[in-house]
Amino acid sequence: MAAPLERYLDRSDALAALQAHAARLARVDAVFRQSLPPHLSTACAVANLRADGLVVHAEGGAVAAKLRQAIPGLIERLASAGIVVAGIKVRVRPPRTKDIRPPIAQRNISPEARREMDAFAASLPADSPVGEALRRLIDRN
Repeated sequence: MAAPLERYLDRSDALAALQAHAARLARVDAVFRQSLPPHLSTACAVANLRADGLVVHAEGGAVAAKLRQAIPGLIERLASAGIVVAGIKVRVRPPRTKDIRPPIAQRNISPEARREMDAFAASLPADSPVGEALRRLIDRN
């Protein structure tokens, strides 16, 4: 039977510290998001909590600008929730894309062009690489 993940995390000091930091980040992120208007809370996230302050990722430049304007109020709201930070650094996160490859262009060869290419491929020697390429192109369309 598989052992619970928590048992392995508690065995190592480094993993236990990492787990504690992740739990602290989750708590800070929840308070941070509650302190923001709904349109901003979905467009940013707490990235890290360091000794010099909180690091927040924004989804774009406009969101980052709005967050920078709200920093004094955010620091106060976090402090009232028991989270004291020296400052908040806002970083712009590049947009996440699912598929960065361009779609494959569909190319169709007209029946007349197909006949012309077939005739040309037939006029070439049998072992001609150009003829083989033309035959493959005709077969795929």
